[in-house]
Amino acid sequence: MQTKTLLTVLACAVLPVLAHAQPQSDKKNAKVQAKTAHSKPVLKAKAPAPSGQQAKVPVRAAPVLPAALAAMPMGDAHLGNNEMAIAERVHQGHLACELGASVRVEADASRPGYFNLHGKGFRYHMHPVSTSTGAIRLEDKKAGAVWLQLANKSMLMDQNKGRRIADECAHPEQMAFAQDMKNNPPPKLFDTTGMGR
Repeated sequence: MQTKTLLTVLACAVLPVLAHAQPQSDKKNAKVQAKTAHSKPVLKAKAPAPSGQQAKVPVRAAPVLPAALAAMPMGDAHLGNNEMAIAERVHQGHLACELGASVRVEADASRPGYFNLHGKGFRYHMHPVSTSTGAIRLEDKKAGAVWLQLANKSMLMDQNKGRRIADECAHPEQMAFAQDMKNNPPPKLFDTTGMGR
């Protein structure tokens, strides 16, 4: 875990430097261009290359990355301590949902904190996202999918289409919490007793 964290920090520090690095000849060209940028532009007709010869175009080599950095997927979000703490609370396994649907939630062994969600007709690679409500939220931003885990149920939503893919999905812990809510309902927000009803 510490090695992956170290590699991620190293990638964040090294990649921007490599992206802006220029070969020495390009730096000289940039200085010349900067000096002439303030002068009056002059349009010159380019003479065609002599027949049989091709004009030489300087080719800029792509920066070479260490193998460990090149192997890291760049599209995935970096997970902080808060997201890793959320990932530890995600219910995993086979969750039965309403209308005979089901969802399988599995931790991604190659990417700590990430999860694979799949069921009939869908497969998502998700990561935890912090919420202000305390609900556990997993997202696959590329696919526009969101997994919400509440105390008594979970649901899978497609944000692009604005619909639920699976609803009322429940882990055994969520089923026990839902049953407890039925047996011991929370107090009502507005007490209507004694109001002539």
